[in-house]
Amino acid sequence: MDADRITRPMTDAEAKAEAQRIIEENFRPEVPVVRHIPTSFRDDTPLPPYGDAPPVHQDDKRIVPAWAAGIAVASIGVGAGVTGIGCGAWLVLQGLASVTLYGVLMVTLPFAGVAMVATAIGGAINKARNAVTKNVYEGPVTQNTQINNTSNQRGMFSRTRNDVH
Repeated sequence: MDADRITRPMTDAEAKAEAQRIIEENFRPEVPVVRHIPTSFRDDTPLPPYGDAPPVHQDDKRIVPAWAAGIAVASIGVGAGVTGIGCGAWLVLQGLASVTLYGVLMVTLPFAGVAMVATAIGGAINKARNAVTKNVYEGPVTQNTQINNTSNQRGMFSRTRNDVH
């Protein structure tokens, strides 16, 4: 039949049929591949006549238990926090490592001055207190040698009271 086409021209009806066949073969819409995956849930409730269907409870079938997921999230948070603290400490230590002796002395000089002034003020207050204090004992002195000793013991606790008269 192909040899016949080469030797003789096609009629209009044959050309129209061949064009229709080529168009249908090359430009037909593709049928999407639908994969049918069996599920463990089947909803037999009737659908409403219009609108969306109401939600239906479906059992939770996770691969990872909830407690394991919680521990994983917590460990990620702790790791991120420790990393942040470590980076901050590294920056502080890098800054301290690059400080010169003169820089350290200039930074600590005001603190040393404040400490020296506080020590001087404390010493002056202490000396002023000792100088003003004057103990004068006047009057009769009575010496009591009588001691009343009472002891109460109840359970685990005991109490002793000494009264001097």
